[in-house]
Amino acid sequence: MQGMRDRDLHDAVTSLVALVADAVAIWAGQLLAVWLRYSSGLLPLNGEISLYLEIDEHRASLYHDYAVAAACATLIYLAVFQVLKLYTRPQDGRFSGKIPRLVRACLFGGGGALICSGLLKNTLPYISNGAVLLSFATVTALVLVERLVAFHVEIAVARLAAPCHRTLILGANSDARHFIREMRREPRMRTRIVAVLTVAGEKTDPRIDPALIKGDRSQLERVVVDSGADMLVLASHSLTHDETVALVVFCEQHLVRFSMIPDLFRMMTNKMEFQMIGRVPLVGIGRWPLDKVWNRFVKRIVDVVGSIVGLLLSLPIIAVAAVVIKLESKGSVFYRQERFGRLGHSFFIYKLRTMREGSDKGEQAPGWTVEDDPRRTKSGAFLRKWNIDELPQFWNVLKGDMSLVGPRPERPYFVEQFSNGVEHYMWRHVSKPGLTGWAQVNGLRGDTSISDRVKYDLYYLENWSLAFDFKILAMTLFAYRNAG
Repeated sequence: MQGMRDRDLHDAVTSLVALVADAVAIWAGQLLAVWLRYSSGLLPLNGEISLYLEIDEHRASLYHDYAVAAACATLIYLAVFQVLKLYTRPQDGRFSGKIPRLVRACLFGGGGALICSGLLKNTLPYISNGAVLLSFATVTALVLVERLVAFHVEIAVARLAAPCHRTLILGANSDARHFIREMRREPRMRTRIVAVLTVAGEKTDPRIDPALIKGDRSQLERVVVDSGADMLVLASHSLTHDETVALVVFCEQHLVRFSMIPDLFRMMTNKMEFQMIGRVPLVGIGRWPLDKVWNRFVKRIVDVVGSIVGLLLSLPIIAVAAVVIKLESKGSVFYRQERFGRLGHSFFIYKLRTMREGSDKGEQAPGWTVEDDPRRTKSGAFLRKWNIDELPQFWNVLKGDMSLVGPRPERPYFVEQFSNGVEHYMWRHVSKPGLTGWAQVNGLRGDTSISDRVKYDLYYLENWSLAFDFKILAMTLFAYRNAG
């Protein structure tokens, strides 16, 4: 219980520090906008305000008035941040996943500041809506920088601080291993795994550190006392209802917090979603980020703009490649192939031809290219190495068959094979396939592990954000592994 109180105090202090840091960044961002508007010389001023600012007393008064107004607006920003739960601690996840919520909070806070400036227009006549609008950008920029620094500081402090929880896991299965891995990735949870106990009749995951396994379920009381555990996580799914109830009573008697990993965890990879229907609680697989209409709309806007720019920039390259392909071998310049798209809707993908005409027909046709594939042309090897053969797929993106970023589309032949043999494989198709993807920029393309590809694809779908998309697009420029 002492550990819980220590963590609560640490989380409260961390939240308070974050609030103060946000307040400083927001207030400074608004004054930066005022400086850019009136003193930087970057933006034109009308004659009246120019004459007003030539008098030093008036300039000081202007900045004083804005400083007071900015302080009032800062309170609006902080209230919005609180409503959006930006001060909830401990944090988890990556910073890139927090950027959309931070930007949204700054936009809502800026909207409140704009309304506030309208109300103060008669009292402070030189408050400019232009400066307030400019502050949307300056406040957002400073908050993102401040939050990025704070994010890494919190992680560093958490690594140095003593753990608040000593956790015992009952059950040594794959769910226990996943839990151990995730806890080690989240130092801000300040949780130390002190012991793992096996359960009779349940297979032990060999990848769990043997040093953590302190015995079986019959030794629970001894291990709790010896390890000083203050939290128990039930990972086993073989206990009966009565045995689980008895375990909860045991934890209550020994002042140990009880948690459990639902059996549903084995059927999914993303977060769980809780819902109340009247008084009946339901638990299910959480929604993917791209299940939300707004996220899909924003991603589609980026796809349309990106595909148009991509087509315009790539047309000269495609034209040169077309001439080379024609000179080297007979056949068409472009290659069209059926692929499996979002929710099972098939479409035809377009690529520059990199193999001899007709090499994809016959009994041995279904297969990936490998290093030194004899079916490739000389120019085809170069086009594949530099991903040039993929450029026509900007047209697929513009048409709406694909996205700039997403799991790579596969042929129906392989989908049918993998859907029954590879765990979670079909989840890849809840979103549009991509011209590039998280698996591809990590070298998983061509003749590589399908299960590994699925893990990377699902990680992308579970953690989607525009920032993540832009990161993958940037990495694609340097992703040449297994590109042959």
